[in-house]
Amino acid sequence: MERLQFIKKTLASGVAILAAPFIPSAIANKSSTYDKLIDPIGYNHIPNTEVTTMNTVIHRADTRGSADHGWLKVNHTFSFANYHNPERMHFGVLRVLNDDTIAGGRGFNTHPHDNMEIITIPLEGDLEHKDDMGNGTVIKSGDIQVMSAGKGIYHSEFNADPELPVKVLQIWLFPHTKNVTPRYDQRSIRDFATPNEFYQILSPKEEDKGVWIHQEAWFSIGEFTERKSLDYTLHSSTHGVYAFIIDGEVEIEGEKISRRDGMGIWNTDSINIIADKNSRILLMEVPMSI
Repeated sequence: MERLQFIKKTLASGVAILAAPFIPSAIANKSSTYDKLIDPIGYNHIPNTEVTTMNTVIHRADTRGSADHGWLKVNHTFSFANYHNPERMHFGVLRVLNDDTIAGGRGFNTHPHDNMEIITIPLEGDLEHKDDMGNGTVIKSGDIQVMSAGKGIYHSEFNADPELPVKVLQIWLFPHTKNVTPRYDQRSIRDFATPNEFYQILSPKEEDKGVWIHQEAWFSIGEFTERKSLDYTLHSSTHGVYAFIIDGEVEIEGEKISRRDGMGIWNTDSINIIADKNSRILLMEVPMSI
C-alpha cells in the first residue's frame, strides 16, 4: 500500500498517527492524540482492589493485532489503528506497544502528536528522525529515543538504510502533566549496559541513567548470556510492570513466556524472573491509573 493510501485509510478509521502538517488548534480539541487514546478504557489492566494477591495478564505474540502494508509490517500489543480489542486498550498508562518492521528507504511522513510520551527503541537497523524542534538525527540499534509531545510537535521518521529493513519498538505512555514544552532526547543504551542484569534505561528523573519522561515510569532492559534468576522490586505499590520478551525464553512468577510475548503484573511489591540463556527482556514499570 502506498503511503498516501495508508494515511487516508488510517484517517478514516480515527487513528492517532496523522501524516499531515501540524495544526495547533487540533491540540485543543478531540482530534488530539491524548484525547483520542484516553477515551477507550480497557478491562484487564485495571487493578482489582478486592484481590489481595498478585494480578497478571499474558498477551501471546500470535494473539497481537497485525497488519501488512507492504512497506510496513506491524504488530500491536494494544488496540491501535485498525486493530481494536476492548480488553487490550492499555496497561495502566502504557497505551501503545507496537513492534514495527519498516522497509528500506520507507517511513512515516511528517505528522503531529500532543500530550504523549513517545519512546522509540530500534532493535535492528537505524531510523532517521526529523522534527519541528530542529532535531535531525539517526536513531541507531542500541539507542533509545524519547519525545515528550506536550503541547504539540510534528515529526517524521524513515528507515535510514535504502535497502535493509529496520525493526523498532514504538511505545507511548500517557504523561502525568499535559501541555508541557515539547522536548527530545536520545541516548545509547550500550553506555550503561550491564551483562546478565536488568539495567535502567528510562525514569522520571533527569539525573538518572538513561532518558527521562513526564511520567512516574521506569524502563529496564536485561540481556542474558546465561540462565539467571532475578527479583525486580517496584517503586510503588500503585504500579505494575509490563514485561516484553524481545528474544528468548523467560519464566515470570512461574509462567513461561517466549519471544515477543508480553506479560503484565500488578498488585505486588516485587516479581521473580528467570531468564534463559540468550534472552532479552524489556521491563516497563508504570502507574496503573491515569
